[in-house]
Amino acid sequence: MRETPRPQGTAGDAGPTLPQHRPGRALAHTTGASGSGTPHRSDGRAPQTPRGARHTGPAGRPGTSPPVPGRPALLVLLACGLLALLALVTWQVAADGPLRGADERAARAVVGHGPAPLTEFLADLGNAQVALPVLGCAIVWALLRGERRGALYAALAMAAVPLLVVPLKDWIARPGPLTGATGYYPSGHAATAAVAYGAAALLTARCARDAGGERWARGGRRWVRTWMMPVAAVLLTAGTGIGLVLRGYHWPLDVLGSWFLSGLLLLPSYRVGRAGSGTRRRPKQASKFF
Repeated sequence: MRETPRPQGTAGDAGPTLPQHRPGRALAHTTGASGSGTPHRSDGRAPQTPRGARHTGPAGRPGTSPPVPGRPALLVLLACGLLALLALVTWQVAADGPLRGADERAARAVVGHGPAPLTEFLADLGNAQVALPVLGCAIVWALLRGERRGALYAALAMAAVPLLVVPLKDWIARPGPLTGATGYYPSGHAATAAVAYGAAALLTARCARDAGGERWARGGRRWVRTWMMPVAAVLLTAGTGIGLVLRGYHWPLDVLGSWFLSGLLLLPSYRVGRAGSGTRRRPKQASKFF
């Protein structure tokens, strides 16, 4: 039979009283037996979902267990999208599809427009003599800051440009806008500019973000430090493509295909930069509480 709770009282009490809470049993359901704030069970086993055992997110913020898919899944989707666009443009150029016809009509309508000195300067931004020193300076700075992995991925991305562009040029054998010579798709100058300036921007933005620390964040100018170099890289890359088309050195699809290819080459560098920046910020956040 189930026992009834004993009345709490002294030996001299004559009448029955209402049941009282037992302190020993109530402590088993509080936040810790000694008031330390650590939840536990009365049978000594660990709680099912302890808050202290939850995994942290990529930037050290409290997350869930197991971690929810985040940026890696988005990067995979972005890579698939770039690869699909590159395949589409390459197929249209190689098979003389409708996009190639529209591309050539648009190019003939804009070739020669704009100030010649300016468009020539913009086209020259894709020369190896201009773009490679910019990337070299960024790699040296990254090595001095201890960013060896980021520097390695940037160098590999730049080395992959001729290994991928030259075979595509020989296979497609597309004539140029103002000449009968072939080998104009994709644009080597556009790919060189996109990879060199893009990789340099990723390296310098990451090093500047790590070097600035909390001082920049408290000043409210963190977004300037993070996005200034990538925005500059986008402007330089876009200017190079515009100059190449206006000067008649390449068709628009030549430049567009090179940008899709360059995006695929820069994704590993971006992934390494995000992963490294997340691990670097964790000790800084932990230092606030100790």
